[in-house]
Amino acid sequence: MSALGRTSIHFVEPGVKVNGQYCRNTLLLQGLLPEIRELSEYFIFQQLGSAPAHRARQTVRRLLKAETPDFIPPRLWPPNSPHLGPVDYAVWSMMQEKVYQHRIKDVDELYECIRPYVCMGRT
Repeated sequence: MSALGRTSIHFVEPGVKVNGQYCRNTLLLQGLLPEIRELSEYFIFQQLGSAPAHRARQTVRRLLKAETPDFIPPRLWPPNSPHLGPVDYAVWSMMQEKVYQHRIKDVDELYECIRPYVCMGRT
């Protein structure tokens, strides 16, 4: 999400193990980075998340340094900052409001519930 636009939301299929390799190859290389490049050649990628797959050394040092013009690793920005985490502080609260209006029974129903409100991509 930026002033230039936003990428799709990428779902991880149930049962998929999200490790460093999946994060690099599927979420970043096949999903987010191509969409970000469609918005602009120059961007600063803000690495979010404290999950081990997001922090995997290969993901941060090799991939992001090679594939992005610049990036901000989690250790360089303050935790719980609404200015640096717009997805956490704005988008999720709006999505939560929409999702909790109905009882959701599975991932497909969740996808259908939020699809009208956001630009979607299923990874």
